[in-house]
Amino acid sequence: MALPETAPSLPANNSLVPADLLGRAKKILFIAHLAIGDYTYLQNCFQAFAEAHPGIQVHLWVDEVRRTADASQWEQLSKYSLYDWVRACPCFSRVYTRTYSPALFEESIREAQQENYPIVISLATLRPHQYATLARRISPDGFVAGMTKPAGLLTLHHRLAYRKLDAGIPPYVVAADDPQHISAVYAGWFRELFGLDIPEARRFPFVHVPPEWREDARRRLADWGFQPRSGKLVLINPYAKTHKRCWPLERVAELINAMRSREAWRDACFIINAVPQELASARQFLETRKLERTVVFTAGENFFQLPAMLAECDLIISVETAVMHLANAVHVPVIALMRQKNPEWVPIDREHSTVITVGRRSEWVKAITVEQVMEALS
Repeated sequence: MALPETAPSLPANNSLVPADLLGRAKKILFIAHLAIGDYTYLQNCFQAFAEAHPGIQVHLWVDEVRRTADASQWEQLSKYSLYDWVRACPCFSRVYTRTYSPALFEESIREAQQENYPIVISLATLRPHQYATLARRISPDGFVAGMTKPAGLLTLHHRLAYRKLDAGIPPYVVAADDPQHISAVYAGWFRELFGLDIPEARRFPFVHVPPEWREDARRRLADWGFQPRSGKLVLINPYAKTHKRCWPLERVAELINAMRSREAWRDACFIINAVPQELASARQFLETRKLERTVVFTAGENFFQLPAMLAECDLIISVETAVMHLANAVHVPVIALMRQKNPEWVPIDREHSTVITVGRRSEWVKAITVEQVMEALS
């Protein structure tokens, strides 16, 4: 999808990064611990910055919060699907992704130090004091800005870390009665840092799926017997990184049977999206339930397999994870199953998104019933 023609603008107001420094700089490094959902909205901000400052090379450090000395985990961490998407973005001149082991982390720091970055910006909201230290290690003499949090008596070392910053960004607060969408939060960071105004129309997520992966999705559908088809294609994603945001597979099977009982979905084909580590158990579950015209899918080779498959669907039903945001990016209607904890993360496309929220703040996504989803389909 082509982005709207509305361009970002630079208002004549003060910003945390001095305008004269931006005018002289030839490169900048952003540090972030990115999940796919984060990047779905931050991508717009990085692109807007690159358009506003075409003379500055934009480099990105993707920090792996699961960094470990356990060598058995390195191969899986090195294949994080987000890297495929980030590397495909034309606005980045360099991307650091080898941060998943302590040794590679230190090696990447040495490589970054050789770049002599005049500006380093940390967008890390988890343990921001550690990233303030990291930013200053990478750029001992440059301008360094980053997230901050209040430091109490028991966390004085955090305050010492924040003193290494030339400018700090306070954490955002979600108002319970009128929460700001995460895309507006991210746009606010870039306004505060650079005086960059990113219009609301430019905050809508997008993904450019390469033709080979679109063809790969259609080939898979044909292999499954889903193409051509007479009914609709529905993808259900019950998996998230934490159990609090997952939906039981038993509920997925109940939902498929309930949908098939309705005329509109009688001939529908269903795809259950699974994370790679759950693929075998999901397939075993499907075998026991013997659901017709239903398959299990995972984007195990490349990130773009996921949005390519999503784009082929007529409806997406997903727990609160990146899939519901990617559904907006490929313009497919989505039913999102969410807790009450993070209202700023609802899908941005209100017209094509239906959000089902648990009744109490303490409840997990599994509290949402099949009946609630069926009601949303009415």
